[in-house]
Amino acid sequence: MDPIADFLTRLRNGIHRQHREVRVPFSRMKHELARILLEEGYVSNFQIGGEGIRKVIVVTLKYDEDGSSVIKGIERVSRSSRRVYARSDGMPRVLGGLGTLVLTTSRGIMTDRDARAAGIGGELVCKVW
Repeated sequence: MDPIADFLTRLRNGIHRQHREVRVPFSRMKHELARILLEEGYVSNFQIGGEGIRKVIVVTLKYDEDGSSVIKGIERVSRSSRRVYARSDGMPRVLGGLGTLVLTTSRGIMTDRDARAAGIGGELVCKVW
């Protein structure tokens, strides 16, 4: 199974069940995704726990005052069976710029806004709104 799709599915399931936090197995890619979600304000916090092969990322989900999740939708764009790439000038916008597109570039994992500002493209990992 695709580990990034698993990460996104665990987040989605945690949101649907109104969980306070979600635990996912650690990888550098998931760590960077959690960092971007925190920077963009979609999650409250994340921590790395455990050691060695049992290392996990604990993502604290963020909810509004009325109890609805800040993340309204999250989905994988590029998959192992179908890779999706975009140049900086042809990068799609999520909800007209209200959402965030996460992509991997030669300079690491970043948001669509950062990639456009740097003038680089890459593989589209996921979109969040």
